Amino acid sequence: MTTKHLGWTAALLLGMASTAHAADAHFVADAVTVDGHRHAFQVFVPRDWNADRAWPVVLFLHGSGERGSDNQAQLKQGLPPWLKEHGADFPAVVVAPQAPDDTVWSGESERAAMAALEKSIRDYHGDRARLYLTGLSMGGYGVWQIAVDHPGMFAAAAVICGGVRGLDDMPELKVYGIPEHADPYAWVAGKVKPTAVWLFHGSLDDQVPPADSRAMNQALIKAGGEVRYTEFPGVNHASWAPAYATPELWPWMFSHRKGGQG
Repeated sequence: MTTKHLGWTAALLLGMASTAHAADAHFVADAVTVDGHRHAFQVFVPRDWNADRAWPVVLFLHGSGERGSDNQAQLKQGLPPWLKEHGADFPAVVVAPQAPDDTVWSGESERAAMAALEKSIRDYHGDRARLYLTGLSMGGYGVWQIAVDHPGMFAAAAVICGGVRGLDDMPELKVYGIPEHADPYAWVAGKVKPTAVWLFHGSLDDQVPPADSRAMNQALIKAGGEVRYTEFPGVNHASWAPAYATPELWPWMFSHRKGGQG
């Protein structure tokens, strides 16, 4: 074989290797600008992603311990580590924004998360009938906030150790916009009920009281929404590990489409 042919062969093999690597599930760093500020985020791209079909898109909101500006900390807890270990065949794009230090998922951080979702829908051929929402702890509060502010946009949501009312040691962590004299659970349920919801909480949670999730479960039932509630006996705050390991979670979530079940 000539040197020329060897060069062609090496180039072909290199191209094949690059294509194979590109087809593996992986995270990609990206960013949006909102209110004049740059907000970085990560996107989980499923194996064999291509633009020949529309893809489900999941928006994941991290907890307070993962805030910052490194665009890495939001991958340390919850869904991203689960995807790294078990997500080789995960069939959806996942958007993981990062809230800046000393913020919660409202105001500019909420707008940045929605901008990251919108950019990812465009870039990765997202299916607007199959948008999903999940978050843990502060991100669970964020799920309620976004579902309230964008009613009917998401087909289903998983709320993990989240809440509605402010905490004694973190009063800024709450759902914003609830009228002063309204029942907060009934009001949120009335806004959220177009979206199917599965709530998860640890029975021994000493950071976000499980009573908040129990009350939201009852309020959604009363409002006529589709809701499931799972409480893990003996589990403290870190209920995201058993929640994301629940085998029925993703089949349940992806069975929903905007406007009805698939």
